[in-house]
Amino acid sequence: MKRLIVSAVMLTAVLASCTHEKSEAQVSESAQTADGIVYKDENVEIVQLDSHTWHGKGNLMYNESIYLIEGEKEAILLDAGTKMPGLRKIVEGIVNKPVTLIATHVHPDHTGMAVNEWESIWINAADEVNVPRCMPNYKGEKKYLTDGQIFDLGGRQIEILFGPGHTPGSTIFIDKEAKYGFSADAFGSTNLLVFTDLSTEAGTCDRVLRFVEKYGLTHFYPGHFGGENLETPQRIKDIKTLCEGVLDGTLEKETDLLNGMLKYYVDGDGIRVRFGETQIR
Repeated sequence: MKRLIVSAVMLTAVLASCTHEKSEAQVSESAQTADGIVYKDENVEIVQLDSHTWHGKGNLMYNESIYLIEGEKEAILLDAGTKMPGLRKIVEGIVNKPVTLIATHVHPDHTGMAVNEWESIWINAADEVNVPRCMPNYKGEKKYLTDGQIFDLGGRQIEILFGPGHTPGSTIFIDKEAKYGFSADAFGSTNLLVFTDLSTEAGTCDRVLRFVEKYGLTHFYPGHFGGENLETPQRIKDIKTLCEGVLDGTLEKETDLLNGMLKYYVDGDGIRVRFGETQIR
């Protein structure tokens, strides 16, 4: 599987300057094509995954992903990309019903300029630490997710599962009936950046795997979806093994001199886990 390479230095630079100016979206395609494309402009391409779920990808931060999840009465949008002007009008036009915005975590490639188009946004309170840098201009209401919370969309329920590791407030969304979920950057899309610590990430892997076994979940859609990098139960197991291997000394970390913030990494089974000195605990 082709690895998605993400530079911690580049992410740090974006975190330091994640204010964007709003501009009008330019529509080049709006009808669904044979490839499943339902909308496309210079900033975002949205394709249909199944009858009531859509995936959108941006082009600024390694295919940063958004997910539109529809029920009979309403819909939710997971994340807002980096620069996707007019996003609210776009997604509400696709489902023809109100769309609630929820952030999987507060990073600039997931809570970019389009968040300002909503009067409220749901976030994990643990990621408030990132709000001043990554949502500095947001004036709307911040609502806080709770672990185990259910969003009932009408005939479709999405359950909230806290998954700290990538950030303190990384959150996973599960559709038990469909047997899949949305994990955003909790498992890295093949290149995991751990900003908390390795033991926290390993604990999240363990907890999610219990959900996988209990409800028969088959996969998770990641935060940077390229079509071939679904997060499978085996990949989550492999990430847990890598984190624990660093902690117990059975795996030797490599050093990337170009990455000052997360300068260490370990590889295994097509996965890279990046971390810094303070994350080794």
